[in-house]
Order: sequence, then C-alpha cells, then structure tokens
Amino acid sequence: MAEQQIKIALDEKTAAGRYTNMAMISHTENEFVVDFAFAHPPAGKVVSRVIMSPSHAKRFLKALSENVSNFEKKFGSVKESPEPPKFGINLGSN
Repeated sequence: MAEQQIKIALDEKTAAGRYTNMAMISHTENEFVVDFAFAHPPAGKVVSRVIMSPSHAKRFLKALSENVSNFEKKFGSVKESPEPPKFGINLGSN
C-alpha cells in the first residue's frame, strides 16, 4: 500500500505560537482534553485547548517522549522546575 501524504496548512497566527507554562489534562472514555495555560500569579489563562482521541493521545505521548530524549542527547538533561502554584479553574469567558 502506498504511503498517503497529507499537506498541512499553517496560517501566520498559528505559526506565531502561544507561550504556555502550564498544562491541565482531563479525559473521558472517548477523548483527552489538554488545556495549555499561561500562569502568572495570582492569575492564569488558558491560551489553547487541544482535544484528541485516546489513541492519538498515546501516539502524542510517545512522540513527545522521543523528542525530549533527542533534545537531551543534543543539549543535555532538562532541569525540572518546581511544581507551579495551584490555581482555581474558571472556564468562563474571561
């Protein structure tokens, strides 16, 4: 079977990216929800939400792990920072 290639578009706003220093993960039987936030005490704000299937979440975990390992081989061990402060979550529009 021939390998299918998919062309992925990337608009300018998305390409600029968003800085995040916190992620909150929840799941149901059918999906994983990852909220990426920028937390700066005393507040924080979700800047992006990614929803994926459990099988894609597992592939993502594997890919991220491999990439961190490759990074550490090239640049040295990543120092883990202390746990961030606990924030209450407000999923309102503000």
